[in-house]
Order: sequence, then structure tokens, then C-alpha cells
Amino acid sequence: MMLAVDGGNITLVFSLVDGGEIKARWRIATDPRRTADQYSVWLHQLLELEGYARADVDGVIIGTVVPRALHNLEVVSEKYFHKTPVVAGQGAAEWPLQLDVDEPQNVGADRALNAIAAHAKYPGDLLIIDFGTATTFDVVSSSGAYTGGIIAPGINLSLDALVSAAAKLPRIAIEAPQSNSVIGRTTESQMIIGIYWGYIAMIEGLAERIKRELGRPVTVVTTGGLATLFDKHTKVFDAIEPDLTIQGLSLLYAMATRASR
Repeated sequence: MMLAVDGGNITLVFSLVDGGEIKARWRIATDPRRTADQYSVWLHQLLELEGYARADVDGVIIGTVVPRALHNLEVVSEKYFHKTPVVAGQGAAEWPLQLDVDEPQNVGADRALNAIAAHAKYPGDLLIIDFGTATTFDVVSSSGAYTGGIIAPGINLSLDALVSAAAKLPRIAIEAPQSNSVIGRTTESQMIIGIYWGYIAMIEGLAERIKRELGRPVTVVTTGGLATLFDKHTKVFDAIEPDLTIQGLSLLYAMATRASR
């Protein structure tokens, strides 16, 4: 089995993957100060709870957008799993897709991994919408090249900024409004409408602009924790792939191990 580590700005996801199938998944808050020893104790306990041992892990791949967290994750792999980790975008795991943008070195690992996974599963031109710390829109050509996209503030970031800047606004949970009305009658309902329908409008508007600019059919694939929530009230998504980044890590690991043989 392979241990795939998806290091985001807010959350680290550790997944046990066997033959492309996710057997177990654990999340922890991203903290660059967390040591390899702390990660190991936490992981060891969770592995045991799921009925696995460290010896069951045959390889490790790490994809992260947080450079400061990478070193300790590499130490975990080397010291506690006795495996030299594959690092997405480096060495044998160099990106197998063309980064057809002006600053290819600045493309986030998560966006490249999403592009790899989506292209492997869906034919034709793609638009990938990822609800993470930022809400990103990524365009992938029919040949699998990453050709650019959009970075917008993430939903939680927007809500946190709103609440912290306005003294009388309460902290609310992100949820679908109770009705389709966009005229709220309480402060809380107005905030939910603003966040929820505001993001629906942004998603639909930007997706439509991208499609018009490309001028050809596009399959819209979405990922991230809030994808299913927004899918309730929009028809913009053609497919929902909650584990797209992990799928990308799994594919990249297979490519890297084949290349190193």
C-alpha cells in the first residue's frame, strides 16, 4: 500500500491507497511547526485503529503547497516508514503534463495533481473547480496540458474576513439557504444568502466566461469539501470527484516508480 500525503494550507490529508483505492484517510491541521515525531505518534495510533501497521506501507508520496511542512513529512517517511518519499513535482515525479503558463514554477502542486487525475478520467477539454483555501478554476486542454485558470478567495476565508471586520456579525456555518429567496429577513439569513448565492453566482459566471473564451465544449469537474453543498443549487458541475488530488498522487506515484525501475 502507498501512503499519499496531500499538504494543503489549512489541512494535511494522509491516505492509504491500495491499487488506486483509498482504504483509509486521516486529516490534521497544517502546522509547519509540528515535528516528524508528532506526526509519527498520531499516524501510528490511527493506523492501528484501522487494523494496519507501518510495515504495510510500501511507499510514500508527498504533494504539498506548504514548503515549510515538507521537511518534517520527508523525515516521517524516512525515519518511521523507512521509505524514501516521492515528492510531487520533483525528481522521478516531475510533472508529466505541460504547464503551458507564463510562470510554470508557481503552479501549485494540488492544481497540477488535479489536472493529472481529471485528464486521466475525462476526455476533452476540462475545467476543474476546487473548493479549498482558495477557490480555484483550472483549465486543462484535451492533450492534458495545464493552460491557466483563476484564483478566488476561498469561502471560509471570505466568511472569516467578513466576521472579523464587522463587530456585530455572528459566526455562521456555511450551508444552503432554507429557500431560493435571495432577500434575507434576518442578519444570519442575509449572511448565508450572501455567501452561498454569491459563490453560486461567481462559479456560474466565471465558468461561463471560461467556456465562451475557449469556444468549445468543456467538462466541468469539481473537487473539495464544499462541492456537494453547491451542487444542490447549480447545474454547472458535470462531475464531482472528492478525492481528485489523492487520485493524482496515486497516478503520479505509479508513473514515478515505473520510471525508476
